[in-house]
Amino acid sequence: MQPRNVSMSGAVDLSAVKAAAEAKQKAEQARAQRAAAQSDGGQQAAQVSLVIDVDEAGFERDVIQRSAEVPVVIDFWADWCQPCKQLSPILERLAAEYGGRFVLAKIDVDANQMLFQQFGVQGIPAVFAVIAGQALPLFQGAAPEPQVRQVLDQLIAAAEQRFGIVGAPVDPDQAQAVAEAQQAVPAVPDNPALAAAHAALDSGDLGGAITAYENVLSDEPANEEAKLGLAQAQLLSRVRDVDAERVRKDAAERPDDIAAQLAVADLDLLGGHVEDAFGRLVGAVQRSVGDDRDTARVRLLELFEVVGAEDPRVVAARGALARVLF
Repeated sequence: MQPRNVSMSGAVDLSAVKAAAEAKQKAEQARAQRAAAQSDGGQQAAQVSLVIDVDEAGFERDVIQRSAEVPVVIDFWADWCQPCKQLSPILERLAAEYGGRFVLAKIDVDANQMLFQQFGVQGIPAVFAVIAGQALPLFQGAAPEPQVRQVLDQLIAAAEQRFGIVGAPVDPDQAQAVAEAQQAVPAVPDNPALAAAHAALDSGDLGGAITAYENVLSDEPANEEAKLGLAQAQLLSRVRDVDAERVRKDAAERPDDIAAQLAVADLDLLGGHVEDAFGRLVGAVQRSVGDDRDTARVRLLELFEVVGAEDPRVVAARGALARVLF
């Protein structure tokens, strides 16, 4: 079964501009639904299972749909995998400890080869997350618990800040009350100027999209959705007509050519090689001086906007940039 609306390219999904806003609205509705259901039932909601076994048939329901309300962490494992037997108990224990702030979905790779291939898993154990239908690789291998805990904390923060998604225990017996509450939640009105910018981006009118997002930001400088859209439109505009093979050859032959390094970083990011793009630009900042150094630094900050400020890879790259600069 093909997972719908899932980015398999390092979570740099160029449809995420609208997805973030829609996910925030759905998350707000879900919270209102839970509150209404609890009120109607007169009891505290009971906790559903926080660790579930997922197969290809149930992936849409158990992962994609559920990720609109709570971050879903996916543990790719196999019975013969010894490192998996070290990592899985840690993830399961933390799922219980975190009490509904994320759900752990366990996928046996031997029984679900299609999902294994679609996520591009190179080896197991491998841990991904899905937030609002967007896939994000977290880590591979049997990481120690402190590292796992740190990654989960960053994931939960990103889910709340970027998408407005906050997991919470839900009583499955109150499903009918939840459905009724959903109808009572008013829709959040659209921003016409932002909708026009999205439409331009969707149609491939990159110049129009850039202008439209800039217009939104001139009136609302803090509009995060417009910032993300502008960064994505600019990235697509830069790479639209480039010869990827020539660009990579130039960058390899001229490591001190800032323009060449920036062009390859754009290609890497668009292809989902986020750490490679960030590492290349941090290295360019470290090697250069003056205007070249500032140009590389500014481009790196622009790419941070594309991925999202709370993404763990952005957090790590910001730290690396700070060490280089200071």
